[in-house]
Amino acid sequence: MATYEVYLIRHGIAAARGEEYPDDSKRPLTSRGIARLKKEAKALDKLEVVFDQIIASPLLRTRQTADVLSECMKSKPPVTTADALAPAGTPAAVIQELGKHMRKGRLALVGHEPNLGELAGRLIGARTPIEFKKGAVCRIDFEVLPPKGIGQLRWFITPGMLREIG
Repeated sequence: MATYEVYLIRHGIAAARGEEYPDDSKRPLTSRGIARLKKEAKALDKLEVVFDQIIASPLLRTRQTADVLSECMKSKPPVTTADALAPAGTPAAVIQELGKHMRKGRLALVGHEPNLGELAGRLIGARTPIEFKKGAVCRIDFEVLPPKGIGQLRWFITPGMLREIG
């Protein structure tokens, strides 16, 4: 039976909220955030992780995260955006979005907290959300997309662990 791999990734370190970025959707990644994501991408390659598609929230910091991962990974996966992954999105909307990509076996979703944590909890049948630090990655496997029932949490890697590997 075919397995679908869904990777949930929180965006990298972004500029602080405040007067410089009154529109939260336009906050960019910091140079430190980009450097850390490049190391994480190398680690994902070492772990032989491959994405067929990266889907990001339309906010700048998540699009930049997706682009850095795509550029730095050997597989160079294409990047698209989906409103379902924006802060106002819901787990149900993300699950519906996954259904649009059922021809792809390995999907990476780049989003925000607390949404990603709530989505991860829902996808694995947990009663509470899973906390994602900036740059954290988890893999949840499913037999069908869109997911029906509970997926299997394969692994969860903190950004610090990824940087050690990279």
